[in-house]
This record gives sequence, C-alpha cells and structure tokens, in this order.
Amino acid sequence: MAERLAVVSGGGTGIGAAVARTLVADGCSVLVLGRRAEVLAATADRIGAQTGRPEAVRPVPVDLTDPEQIGRVLEAVGDRPVDVLVNNAGAFHSAQEDTLAGIAAYWRATLDTNVLTAVLLTEALRPMLRRPGGRVILISSIAAQRGGDEAYAAAKAALHGWAYSLAAQLGPEQITVNVVSPGYVAETELFLGRMTPEGHAKRVAATLVGRAGTPDDIAESIRYLASPAAGYVTGQILGVNGGSVLGR
Repeated sequence: MAERLAVVSGGGTGIGAAVARTLVADGCSVLVLGRRAEVLAATADRIGAQTGRPEAVRPVPVDLTDPEQIGRVLEAVGDRPVDVLVNNAGAFHSAQEDTLAGIAAYWRATLDTNVLTAVLLTEALRPMLRRPGGRVILISSIAAQRGGDEAYAAAKAALHGWAYSLAAQLGPEQITVNVVSPGYVAETELFLGRMTPEGHAKRVAATLVGRAGTPDDIAESIRYLASPAAGYVTGQILGVNGGSVLGR
C-alpha cells in the first residue's frame, strides 16, 4: 500500500503535535500546519528524531483564517490524495472591551480561530480527500457539551453540527467524518498561564479516573478514527474526558 498522507492543523504543540507523531509512527507522511514557523520546524525535527522518519514530517506555516494562505497547503499536498485530515487548530480568546464592539471582536476572533479554520481547510482539501477511505476528524472540546466560556463553547459546539452535515455529504463517497471532544488536557497551550492549582484539582476531581488527560490520550483516539478499522464509524462525537461528561 502506498504511504498515506495526513494533514494536521494546529500541529506545533500539545494535542496536534502528539497526533502528528502518532500518525508518523503509524507510517503516514504528515504535513503539520500552524502559524509559528519556528515552533513547527522544531516540532517536525523532534517527531522525525523520535520516529526515525525525518523525511515523513513537513512543517507548513500558514494562518488558516486567511483564505489566501490556504494555497500553501495545497502546494504542499501537490497531486497526492489526502487520507487523513485532522482539524485541530483553535485557541481561547478573552474579551478585551466590555462594549458591543469589543464583544463582537471577541466572538469573531473565537469563531474564526475555532470554526473558520476547519471549514476553510476542509473545503480546500475536499476534492483531494481519498475516495474511498478518506478520514476527516475535528477536535472540539468538552465545553461544547457542558458549556463554559460562552464564545469558546459555542464555537466548539458549532463543529458538531457541521460534522453531522459533512458526514452526510461525504458518506456516499466512503469518507468518514467524526469529532473527538477532549476533556481537561493539562499539557496544552490552552491552559498555559491560566490554570491555578485549585483549578487543576477541581478538574481532575470531576473525572471518574482521577487524573488529567494527556495529548497522547487524544492522539490514540484519533489513531483509531484515522485507521482503516474505523470505516464504519462516521457522524459521531467521541468524548475523551475521563468520564467528566458521560455519553449521551
């Protein structure tokens, strides 16, 4: 079988980097996308060294909120079919002003970063997805299921509804679309400088397994959904949260 190609957005750190490393270890060629060129390059070098496959991982610096920059990804893909697309790009934004203009800017930035990035990248690569057998995976958040920061929770929940529609559209072409919804994963930039010891303890106590998640926990769930073994799984929300929100 020819080497599979995976594209991972938000691949420079945390969950995205763990996903990229896992897919490279599984034999995929992986394009890691992100805005920070130096971070991406360092991650690609590290993954190459860890897996012994430096030729299999390529950094592609790109701002996925800018339609004009998406062409960089298309150039990197070339004429190869895309087997796995992991939409992991996203970030938490804080409102800067308590005015209607400030609230509008805060919501737009949150939706652009967490929803528009996935939509633009997926639509750009949609003609290149392998038929049959392509995999589209979206990373949302436990906030989409239980609330939290209002704009962030709403943005992540929007991915769920979009995934259902996309799964229905692509299913006849034997392309699956699924969402992984992580719980509290301490080792991510989302919580960098924002998490107190009390907040950490509260989130761990909310799980049934008594620990925070790790980027590798999320990467392992994506490994399954990206594999040929998951060909009959589509239109699903997979909660990976230690039991802090039960299945529904």
